[in-house]
Amino acid sequence: MFKYTLDNKRYQTLNYFYKQKFGQKVFKVPLDLGLSCPHKKSGGCIFCSNNSKSNITLDTPNLKEQFNHARDILEQKWPNSLYIAYFQAGTNTYAPVAFLKKQCTEVLSYENVVGISIATRPDAISAECLAYLKELNKQTFLTIELGLQSSNETTLKYINRGHDLACFTDCVKKLQKEHIFVVAHIINGLPYETKEDMINTVKYLNDLKIDGVKIHALFINKDTKLAEKYQQEHFPILTKEEFVDIVCDELTYLDEKIVIERITGDPIIEELITPTWLTKKFVVLNDIDKEMVKRDIYQGQNCR
Repeated sequence: MFKYTLDNKRYQTLNYFYKQKFGQKVFKVPLDLGLSCPHKKSGGCIFCSNNSKSNITLDTPNLKEQFNHARDILEQKWPNSLYIAYFQAGTNTYAPVAFLKKQCTEVLSYENVVGISIATRPDAISAECLAYLKELNKQTFLTIELGLQSSNETTLKYINRGHDLACFTDCVKKLQKEHIFVVAHIINGLPYETKEDMINTVKYLNDLKIDGVKIHALFINKDTKLAEKYQQEHFPILTKEEFVDIVCDELTYLDEKIVIERITGDPIIEELITPTWLTKKFVVLNDIDKEMVKRDIYQGQNCR
């Protein structure tokens, strides 16, 4: 059995990591600070839609109301838990540091909040912001989630990511210097990428000694630039079987201590164009588990 697991998983899940760290169930409560993205003035990433927040996040600027609403929904599944306040929507360091500090101070006052997770971009953390994150990390368990999507520079330009690989590397190293837990987001199936490109992305993250990874499958939402390109270029979209195959291989190249925070996406059905197989999340998760058993492979198997 894989040693970093509580069940039949052959990779280290976020649930396992949190239970080892906090001694009980912990879940993230998604929040929307009402922040935009600095890259939108340059057109934004081609896959980005206007709705980036969770479908359980209440549409109100009142942070406490948002928190209570999402917490109560999640508590129905996981009662008596601890919470991570998750600043999910938008670029959450794209604001004055005083504003970010105010929001963090507020959520840390909520009962049973044991940490904060901040989703942002590697080109949106100023020196002043980094200094505050250093102090915040001393107060609570802090996670910074950074979008990478791919380590392929050609892909980064195609999707109009707005930064290069060197920018991502530099940001991660600055955060690591302050002992901040860093999670990278990547997307499998980006236009014209090969399986080798996708595996090279996780090899890069492994070499960077990233703390956690969120793996997404590319999906195309309505009213996005990606949807326009798909209609024009008809580039291939991964099948479920292709995605499962790639993920299984990727996991073998990630150190067993890296936390796999997510391993598939959660598209909003009403906004989704393709692929529709992504709407059956637990089928995808189960197929990954079955394929790893079939191959008798584990996370980290190929990086020793």
